[in-house]
Amino acid sequence: MYHTETLNIGNRDLNIVTIGGGTGNSTILKGLKKYSTNITTIVTVADDGGGSGKLREDLGILPPGDIRACLIALANTEPAMETLMNYRFREGILKGQSFGNLFLAAMIDIYGDFDIAVKEAGDVLAITGKVLPMTLEDVVLYAELEGGITLKGESNITEKNKKLKKRIKKVYIEPNSPKPLDETVEDIKNADLIIIGPGSLYTSIIPNLLVKDIAKALRDTKAKIYYICNIMTQEGETEGYGVYDHVKAINNHLEYDVIDKIVVNNDIIPREIVEKYHTSPIYLTDYDREKLSKYKILTWPCYYLYGDYIRHDADRISKYIIDDFNKDIVKIYNM
Repeated sequence: MYHTETLNIGNRDLNIVTIGGGTGNSTILKGLKKYSTNITTIVTVADDGGGSGKLREDLGILPPGDIRACLIALANTEPAMETLMNYRFREGILKGQSFGNLFLAAMIDIYGDFDIAVKEAGDVLAITGKVLPMTLEDVVLYAELEGGITLKGESNITEKNKKLKKRIKKVYIEPNSPKPLDETVEDIKNADLIIIGPGSLYTSIIPNLLVKDIAKALRDTKAKIYYICNIMTQEGETEGYGVYDHVKAINNHLEYDVIDKIVVNNDIIPREIVEKYHTSPIYLTDYDREKLSKYKILTWPCYYLYGDYIRHDADRISKYIIDDFNKDIVKIYNM
């Protein structure tokens, strides 16, 4: 099998763009930064829950939580710095708040600009690549459920729907035409490889795709686009979903069919682990294969346990994707 630690196209590293939210996106970034220095990650800023939500409400800033997670994932600093950035206060008025969120809030106050503050924070943390918010506008996420119910706010969508147990028909943002950074659009158009996901389908991934200029850039780019399907369904968002349901939701919201390859975990997750969740593993079914026949589907063993949580294995999944991409490049070069 052809693979290399860092693929060079011409005299440069591979241009990689990832699109998502916090946990899933940041997990993949830890593996990808071993293969390229040209990484751009585009992150949703619709979060309104937890510590990020409090800072958004109190200080009137964009939520920093998912941005923080991706900065830490791309950082090249001492382990103590990562521990510090992830530290959450246990007592007092700061209880539950992340030091990293406060750090970003301070940087925003110092520089007076969210975008500049994130770039400066990236310099402090010596990150590989860059982290870009999907927009600098203050957007609110809504979800329309079956039965005519509408939920407002990213945190409400998942939490309230855990009780309602309604299928999500669509999500949308207001304002409905926010502008992304010019840099975001250019990086998508100039990418060699784009990775969408993993992450919460309706609250982490799709919000980015609702920014119309990002959607158009994904349509126009010549990059290979991989979608990493989640390993588990998510309570309040995707109960009962298979691989096809995830892809269908992305295409319906994006309004373009841009995905080239779909990555699905084929590791069998032990029953005792599954029983700790309120949802189910996602495995590729014959129904999925039939409905997704026009896509290249890649089934790989790619999960690991982080405490009691199931996550994608950053090293394995990154190597699989880079190796697969490399094989296509070698074919092109040898034609």
